[in-house]
Amino acid sequence: MIRTLIQRLQQRYPEQEVFRTKIGISAGLIGLGTNLLLFIAKMFLGLITQSVSIMADAINNLSDTASSVMTLLGFHVSSKPADKEHPYGHERFEYISGLFIALLIIFVGFQFLKTSFERILDPVSTKISPIVFVILVLSILIKLWQSTVYTKMGTAIQSNTLAATAQDSRNDVLTTIVVLLSAGVELATGWRVDGYIGLLIALYILFSGVQMIKSFIDELLGTRPTDEEIQDMEDRLDRYTQIIGYHDLMVHAYGPTQRFATVHIEVDDQLTLEEAHAVSDRIERDFQEGLNVQLVCHLDPVDLHDHRRQLIRKQLKRFLRYLDDGLSLHDLRLFREAEGERLTFDVVVPKNCRFTDQELLDRIRRFLADEFDLTQVEVVFDHNYLLN
Repeated sequence: MIRTLIQRLQQRYPEQEVFRTKIGISAGLIGLGTNLLLFIAKMFLGLITQSVSIMADAINNLSDTASSVMTLLGFHVSSKPADKEHPYGHERFEYISGLFIALLIIFVGFQFLKTSFERILDPVSTKISPIVFVILVLSILIKLWQSTVYTKMGTAIQSNTLAATAQDSRNDVLTTIVVLLSAGVELATGWRVDGYIGLLIALYILFSGVQMIKSFIDELLGTRPTDEEIQDMEDRLDRYTQIIGYHDLMVHAYGPTQRFATVHIEVDDQLTLEEAHAVSDRIERDFQEGLNVQLVCHLDPVDLHDHRRQLIRKQLKRFLRYLDDGLSLHDLRLFREAEGERLTFDVVVPKNCRFTDQELLDRIRRFLADEFDLTQVEVVFDHNYLLN
């Protein structure tokens, strides 16, 4: 059923941004209805049985209802087009709504942490009946269905928010199972463990909330693309035989579908400006159509016909690998001026390099002075780029 819904929405709304919004709103409406139903049923049972763990589970479903409202709001606002004040669109609001959801979960967790401690100090017998058991089992089945729905919809639009919501539904399954276990323990042994079980649920809610806060803060701050995404970008760049190399890839995300990138591509300096520009245009169009990434290419002309420069580049690369296998260079330029030769280049430094930048600079300058009699050497050290 859900797969059919996704297919119909995709056929009706072929534009990625519109399709994404429709899927998100549909998921929010499904969650709103089912979570509200579960809250009412569990709170009714909790009041009848005087079970703090069942009421904690009910409030957890209420927080899920609020989460569904925030999901609806988040996808609605994030679907707004770019405007003068927000030239990159509003898609990051999806992360902001997720952050509010996580804060609500933290609040609920603390409230029931307090209630559970009180129940531990003053235990009360939990009333059990077959109807309680049946409704809690039904809630497990509904939450499993919810998780499946969110997972399928989240996968269809690559939504971290829906993926987190699916995980939250799976968490609810676990907490409801724990409630059933506590009721079973009291029925079998007479031990009043309701407060302790409520405490475990509260701690689990708090843990889930903290994890969600971290994930959404990471999204707002900006995270590194996945290794698969970087590899896909490299594979596309490798297809173009007109470029000699590429470096300094930078990727910026302003939401799940709003991604921008820049990269430096090295081309033969014998190419005309028009030829080099045509290569850049093809690469940028490839990234837009294939990856939905708005790429800007910076052209770096490379002199492939200066034998001394090529020799310096070859020997210097070998020397850098001798110092550290992860070191690499780019943008090597050799200028012949009245004062003599001047060499400039960039060195990409891996994260765990055993040398400081100053130590690397001293060794590189000594090597170039001894091997090529070069005394004017300018080096820029790169530490934060995705490609080495």
